[in-house]
Amino acid sequence: MPIKGQDLSFSGMLTAAKRMLSKGVDVVDLAYTLVEESFAMVTEVTERVLVASGKDEVSLTGGLARSKKLVEMLGKMCEERGAKFSVVPGDLAGDNGAMIAYVGALYYPFKSFIEIEESFVRPRWRIEEVKVPWRTSFSV
Repeated sequence: MPIKGQDLSFSGMLTAAKRMLSKGVDVVDLAYTLVEESFAMVTEVTERVLVASGKDEVSLTGGLARSKKLVEMLGKMCEERGAKFSVVPGDLAGDNGAMIAYVGALYYPFKSFIEIEESFVRPRWRIEEVKVPWRTSFSV
Protein backbone atom coordinates (compact mmCIF):
# COMPACT_ATOMS: atom_id res chain seq x y z
CA MET A 1 0.00 0.00 0.00
CA PRO A 2 1.55 3.30 -1.05
CA ILE A 3 0.51 5.27 2.06
CA LYS A 4 2.68 7.82 3.83
CA GLY A 5 1.06 9.16 6.97
CA GLN A 6 -2.37 10.19 5.78
CA ASP A 7 -1.45 10.61 2.11
CA LEU A 8 -2.59 8.09 -0.48
CA SER A 9 -1.04 7.49 -3.88
CA PHE A 10 -2.91 5.60 -6.57
CA SER A 11 -0.52 6.60 -9.35
CA GLY A 12 1.04 3.19 -9.87
CA MET A 13 -2.16 1.17 -9.81
CA LEU A 14 -3.13 1.74 -13.46
CA THR A 15 0.37 0.88 -14.65
CA ALA A 16 0.42 -2.27 -12.54
CA ALA A 17 -3.07 -3.22 -13.74
CA LYS A 18 -2.07 -2.84 -17.39
CA ARG A 19 1.02 -4.93 -16.76
CA MET A 20 -1.03 -7.67 -15.11
CA LEU A 21 -3.59 -7.67 -17.92
CA SER A 22 -0.82 -8.10 -20.48
CA LYS A 23 0.29 -11.18 -18.52
CA GLY A 24 -3.19 -12.69 -18.84
CA VAL A 25 -4.67 -11.94 -15.40
CA ASP A 26 -8.47 -12.19 -15.49
CA VAL A 27 -9.97 -8.70 -15.79
CA VAL A 28 -12.69 -9.47 -13.22
CA ASP A 29 -10.13 -10.64 -10.66
CA LEU A 30 -8.00 -7.59 -11.37
CA ALA A 31 -10.94 -5.18 -10.98
CA TYR A 32 -11.92 -6.82 -7.70
CA THR A 33 -8.33 -6.56 -6.44
CA LEU A 34 -8.09 -2.87 -7.37
CA VAL A 35 -11.31 -2.07 -5.52
CA GLU A 36 -10.27 -4.08 -2.46
CA GLU A 37 -6.81 -2.50 -2.34
CA SER A 38 -8.12 1.04 -2.86
CA PHE A 39 -10.79 0.68 -0.20
CA ALA A 40 -8.29 -0.90 2.21
CA MET A 41 -6.05 2.14 1.73
CA VAL A 42 -8.94 4.55 2.38
CA THR A 43 -9.93 2.58 5.48
CA GLU A 44 -6.34 2.55 6.78
CA VAL A 45 -5.96 6.31 6.35
CA THR A 46 -9.37 6.94 7.92
CA GLU A 47 -8.29 4.92 10.95
CA ARG A 48 -5.04 6.90 11.16
CA VAL A 49 -7.02 10.15 11.09
CA LEU A 50 -9.26 8.93 13.91
CA VAL A 51 -6.23 8.16 16.05
CA ALA A 52 -4.29 11.32 15.16
CA SER A 53 -7.25 13.67 15.58
CA GLY A 54 -8.78 12.07 18.65
CA LYS A 55 -12.16 12.16 16.93
CA ASP A 56 -14.72 9.40 17.46
CA GLU A 57 -16.94 9.76 14.41
CA VAL A 58 -16.67 9.09 10.67
CA SER A 59 -19.17 10.20 8.07
CA LEU A 60 -19.05 8.84 4.51
CA THR A 61 -20.46 11.14 1.83
CA GLY A 62 -20.26 11.54 -1.92
CA GLY A 63 -20.61 8.91 -4.60
CA LEU A 64 -18.61 6.27 -2.75
CA ALA A 65 -21.20 6.29 0.01
CA ARG A 66 -23.18 4.03 -2.33
CA SER A 67 -20.46 1.38 -2.24
CA LYS A 68 -21.62 -1.43 0.01
CA LYS A 69 -18.05 -2.73 0.24
CA LEU A 70 -16.55 0.57 1.43
CA VAL A 71 -19.44 1.09 3.85
CA GLU A 72 -18.79 -2.40 5.22
CA MET A 73 -15.02 -1.87 5.59
CA LEU A 74 -15.29 1.56 7.23
CA GLY A 75 -18.17 0.41 9.42
CA LYS A 76 -16.15 -2.55 10.71
CA MET A 77 -13.12 -0.36 11.41
CA CYS A 78 -15.26 2.16 13.28
CA GLU A 79 -16.93 -0.59 15.28
CA GLU A 80 -13.53 -1.98 16.30
CA ARG A 81 -12.42 1.52 17.36
CA GLY A 82 -15.66 2.39 19.15
CA ALA A 83 -16.30 5.24 16.71
CA LYS A 84 -19.69 6.32 15.42
CA PHE A 85 -20.13 5.72 11.67
CA SER A 86 -22.73 7.37 9.48
CA VAL A 87 -23.41 7.22 5.76
CA VAL A 88 -25.25 9.85 3.74
CA PRO A 89 -28.57 8.54 2.37
CA GLY A 90 -28.27 7.00 -1.09
CA ASP A 91 -30.41 9.66 -2.76
CA LEU A 92 -27.89 12.28 -1.58
CA ALA A 93 -24.80 10.23 -2.47
CA GLY A 94 -24.46 11.21 -6.07
CA ASP A 95 -22.33 13.33 -8.29
CA ASN A 96 -20.23 15.80 -6.32
CA GLY A 97 -20.86 18.51 -8.92
CA ALA A 98 -23.74 19.95 -6.90
CA MET A 99 -21.61 19.95 -3.73
CA ILE A 100 -18.76 21.70 -5.54
CA ALA A 101 -21.16 24.32 -6.89
CA TYR A 102 -22.56 24.87 -3.39
CA VAL A 103 -19.08 25.42 -1.93
CA GLY A 104 -18.39 27.87 -4.76
CA ALA A 105 -21.54 29.75 -3.80
CA LEU A 106 -20.36 29.88 -0.18
CA TYR A 107 -16.99 31.31 -1.24
CA TYR A 108 -18.43 33.93 -3.59
CA PRO A 109 -19.57 36.54 -0.98
CA PHE A 110 -16.06 36.50 0.50
CA LYS A 111 -14.52 37.33 -2.90
CA SER A 112 -12.55 34.12 -2.39
CA PHE A 113 -12.50 32.91 -5.97
CA ILE A 114 -10.35 33.07 -9.07
CA GLU A 115 -11.21 33.40 -12.72
CA ILE A 116 -11.42 30.14 -14.66
CA GLU A 117 -8.54 31.24 -16.90
CA GLU A 118 -6.31 31.52 -13.80
CA SER A 119 -7.40 28.24 -12.24
CA PHE A 120 -5.47 24.99 -12.30
CA VAL A 121 -5.47 21.61 -10.59
CA ARG A 122 -3.39 21.38 -7.42
CA PRO A 123 -2.98 17.64 -6.84
CA ARG A 124 -0.93 18.11 -3.68
CA TRP A 125 -3.22 20.71 -2.10
CA ARG A 126 -3.90 19.50 1.43
CA ILE A 127 -7.26 19.94 3.08
CA GLU A 128 -5.76 21.78 6.05
CA GLU A 129 -4.44 24.44 3.64
CA VAL A 130 -7.92 25.31 2.36
CA LYS A 131 -9.23 28.60 3.70
CA VAL A 132 -12.86 28.38 4.84
CA PRO A 133 -13.88 32.03 5.36
CA TRP A 134 -17.49 31.36 6.40
CA ARG A 135 -16.34 29.37 9.44
CA THR A 136 -14.62 31.16 12.29
CA SER A 137 -13.02 28.03 13.70
CA PHE A 138 -12.41 24.59 12.28
CA SER A 139 -10.25 21.70 13.36
CA VAL A 140 -9.63 18.55 11.42
